[in-house]
Amino acid sequence: MTHYTRRLRRVGFTVVFAAVLAFFQAGCYGSTGVLVSAASSLTHVLTKIATAYEQQGGERITLNLAGSHTLAQQIIAGARVDLFISADEFQLEVVADAIELGTRVDLLSNQLVLIVPDDRSRIFQSAHDLLDSSIHRIALGDPRAVPVGVYARDYLEKIGIWAEVVQKVVPTGNVRLALAAVENGTVDAAIVYRTDLRVARRAFIAFAVPPNDGPRIVYPAAIVRGGRNTNGGRQFLSYLQGAEATKYFQQAGFVPLQTIERKLP
Repeated sequence: MTHYTRRLRRVGFTVVFAAVLAFFQAGCYGSTGVLVSAASSLTHVLTKIATAYEQQGGERITLNLAGSHTLAQQIIAGARVDLFISADEFQLEVVADAIELGTRVDLLSNQLVLIVPDDRSRIFQSAHDLLDSSIHRIALGDPRAVPVGVYARDYLEKIGIWAEVVQKVVPTGNVRLALAAVENGTVDAAIVYRTDLRVARRAFIAFAVPPNDGPRIVYPAAIVRGGRNTNGGRQFLSYLQGAEATKYFQQAGFVPLQTIERKLP
């Protein structure tokens, strides 16, 4: 078991979003189609992929996009999800009892970057520059739960500066909120995924964490037992591993971990 997983096992998650759960339980997303709960960092690319899938004759895809920890809590509370795509492995472990055996796929990888507002653009020599006196507030997905925050904390602990950086951290509910804080100029820096910069307009990469130095980032996906359309979920998951979806993922900056083309039955 890795240090990352051991540490995460100590984290407790207690927040359940009742209104969202009621939406699922009432079946308000409709009786047809496939319900996919996916990490917010996948918002733009999955929207494109879902559209392409439907245009090729696939079932309608409904995307429920939020922080992976939020999605996991929804599933634990009984949300009728067909497919879960997390931004880290731990959140899939959290819902392990709800996952259909043998359906897990390690779908994608990503990279951490340190960003600053474009009107205060600068280059960091390393992540140690976060300790500079000019950096007062750092937006970061909640390091107790949000995958990008956990990855960042793991990396900053590894290089020995977390204890100092944490005093500047402004925790956010997901990675897109950390990006928005930089673009709004309300913080001096943030740690996000490289792929988030593809949709940013007012952010500048100050430092990219070398993949060999940073934590291993994995987006696992699996079918959720008890979903309304798990067969449809399997077909969409197969499509996500195929050549066309891989092209979209690569264009968005993700690193596909599954590249074998699989066609719809």
